[in-house]
Formats: sequence, C-alpha cells, structure tokens
Amino acid sequence: MLTFPNLLTAARIISIPLFIILLIDQLYYWALVLFIAAAGSDAVDGLLARLLQQRTELGSYLDPVADKLLSASSFITLAILHILPGWLAVVVISRDIIISLGILIFFFTSRSLKIKPSLSGKLTTFFQLCTVILALFSKLSPPLPYLMDFFIGGAAFLTIVSGLQYIGRGIKLLN
Repeated sequence: MLTFPNLLTAARIISIPLFIILLIDQLYYWALVLFIAAAGSDAVDGLLARLLQQRTELGSYLDPVADKLLSASSFITLAILHILPGWLAVVVISRDIIISLGILIFFFTSRSLKIKPSLSGKLTTFFQLCTVILALFSKLSPPLPYLMDFFIGGAAFLTIVSGLQYIGRGIKLLN
C-alpha cells in the first residue's frame, strides 16, 4: 500500500542521485540542504506512519533500504571526493552489508525476524548523519577539526559496536 509515509521514503530514495550530482558539481550548500531534508524525512515518515496508523509491510522494508542507500551513497561519494576518510566509508558500508546479509539469511531460512533498532544502532545513525552534515558544512565555512574528528571517531566506533551487537543478536536468534 502506497501511503504518504511510504511516498516520503520513496522521495528519499529518488533524491539520492540528485544529492550525488550536487556533490560532484561541488554545490555543497544545496547538497547539504538536500541531505538534511532527506535525513529529516526519515524521522517524519516514521512519525507519520505511527500517528496516521499507516504502518505497512512495504514501509517496514522500504525505510531501512532508503536509509542504507542514503548512508552508503553519502559516505562513498564523500570518500571519493576526499571530504571524508575512505576507511570510514568502508566501515559504514561493511556494517550495512553484514546487516543485510543477516537479514537475507533469516529470509532464506524462513525464520521470522522483527527488525528493531538497538540504542547503539540509533546512536550510530545519529553520529553518521552528523558526520555527513559536518563534512558538508565544512565545505561552506571554516572547518571545525576537533568537532569533525569527534564525529568521525564516534561514527566509526558506534558503527563497529552496533554491527557487532547486531551480529550477536542474529547468532542468538539463529541458535
């Protein structure tokens, strides 16, 4: 069922190529605006789905896919452009791949899986979003190296911790 929250999620996915083009063309202000809007739509679509009682199975799959696509495209593009370190992109993408493979294992073994983000997963998302926002902001104003280092380090640490936590959860559920 295509609800308004699902349309917001679809718009987030559709905005990704434009975001990448803006980055490639060094239109950092517009890339920042679009990224903030896309990241904000993630919170809004979930809130609307609950408030309007429009939670759908499509939305439960589409929303995390949209998040992972936005995250992956952001980190990969910013690493290619040497705005963020390449190793951070590898850490972020690796975690997402591992989580996606875990979900596929559950799917192919016909086991039910309720996808519920952990606190470390939510903190990871926050730090990753802030890292991208700060990286883009640093292209528009004098850089804030200590703050940038804090968020890069925090995003890397939390990405690894939450990834290990999800792996642990998955192994526990499979046993």
